[in-house]
Amino acid sequence: MRWRGISLRTRILILVGAMAAAALTGGVVTMAYMVWLGSVLTAVSEKDVAAMRFAREMEVALVMQKGFATYFAQDRDPQWLSSLDEHRNSFSQWLQKAKQNVSGREALELLQGIEREYEVYDRERAQVLSLYAEAREEEAKSLHRQVRVRFLRVRDLCERYSQIHEKHMEDSRAEISRRADFINDLAMSTMPGVVLLAAALGYVLTRQVLAPIRQLAGGPGPGMLGEPDEVKALTRRVRGLMEDVDQTRLQLEQSQEQLIRSEKLALVGKLAAGVAHSIRNPLTSVKMRIFSLERESLLTPQQKEDLAVVSEEIRQIDHIVQSFLEFSRPPRLRIERFSPSQVVDGAVGLLRERFGAYGIGFSVERGEPLPELYGDQERIREVLVNLMVNAAEAIGARGGRITVRERAGSSLNGQPVVVLEVEDNGPGIPEEVQEKVLQPFFSTKEEGTGLGLSIAARIVEEHGGWMEFRSKQGEGATFVINLPRRDEPWEPS
Repeated sequence: MRWRGISLRTRILILVGAMAAAALTGGVVTMAYMVWLGSVLTAVSEKDVAAMRFAREMEVALVMQKGFATYFAQDRDPQWLSSLDEHRNSFSQWLQKAKQNVSGREALELLQGIEREYEVYDRERAQVLSLYAEAREEEAKSLHRQVRVRFLRVRDLCERYSQIHEKHMEDSRAEISRRADFINDLAMSTMPGVVLLAAALGYVLTRQVLAPIRQLAGGPGPGMLGEPDEVKALTRRVRGLMEDVDQTRLQLEQSQEQLIRSEKLALVGKLAAGVAHSIRNPLTSVKMRIFSLERESLLTPQQKEDLAVVSEEIRQIDHIVQSFLEFSRPPRLRIERFSPSQVVDGAVGLLRERFGAYGIGFSVERGEPLPELYGDQERIREVLVNLMVNAAEAIGARGGRITVRERAGSSLNGQPVVVLEVEDNGPGIPEEVQEKVLQPFFSTKEEGTGLGLSIAARIVEEHGGWMEFRSKQGEGATFVINLPRRDEPWEPS
């Protein structure tokens, strides 16, 4: 049957039906995708994120237990045992929460392995502490080395448990991206057909509906008897089609907004690692200061200084949390005039006592105080603290020294710059990984996120400067911050 032999009503029904089928197919696919996406996001938020939090809390409680056991071995103060018991209970509570939230056979087996290894570790550690309490030093030290192996096993299992859920989140993100690409491809492939259908419908309406309507507006003619009823029926169908198009467009706009929000949520895992890395150092300082205050009965001048440090660190935490809340865009720099030398003194003063307890010394080499410049002193302070903490972690418990140098210099194009160097006498950076050190998510530490140095380098670059380093394995490392010396306020990009 040829097209000309089909009635006007049938032609319109065919065209409208084809467009409705295309819209229905797109709507069904989109709705199915959104339902699946909602289930994936729910699983990620309720299961994976919670599981990673449980793993992190278990690691923290485990490390704190190790620390308090070491403190007890050094001075036999029973107060350390009380603190150890608190974190042992905390570890058990987080382990039970993780078991209640577990999903998947592999994760369950890891939790069971953590529980078994921890029971052995706890039992052997109790023997070590008992030997220390009885002043049986040699036996205690010998068994203590074995207990450290148990500790590392438990910590590795916690890391593996966290990595399982990190991988699941990454797989979910990849699957979301793949399905989103499929929907995009489907939309791109059906769009030409929909356009052709719309063009055909427009042609039919223009030539076979609008033209007769115009003729009717000009007056009746031959063969037009009964035509008004047909036009009214067609008008109702056109109105219904227009309403369907508007509703479909609204649904597509809502679906697009939902997809954008979903992509932002997918970024939260990675950004959370960066935020957690930035928060870790201030929190450690706060804990150390609070712990110092708890051991004293009267408020001494030293304790007053500790309170001031606590207040400063809390403000720093607020600043970092605000950056996390604005994860969709990098926080803007707060440009003000400041003295780089004062920023160095503040960072060194903040960490000197903390690392001094581990036998790590600090020294500052400067001729004259550096000239003031414009920039964000809080972010520069964050970079310095980050580099010093990394240096201390590289030195480890064997003791060492961190040196901060200040000098004025110039860039290759002759622009005056301020140079800040952070040097340590640790083991240095292996040559085979040096080109990756400043890359995001690369770390040589098992517990590291690999974001600290990349964040520091980005902050320096936002100031128009650059960060570089030099290192030889076995001879320590030196990180160099180069900041342009600007005498006028400037607008960050």
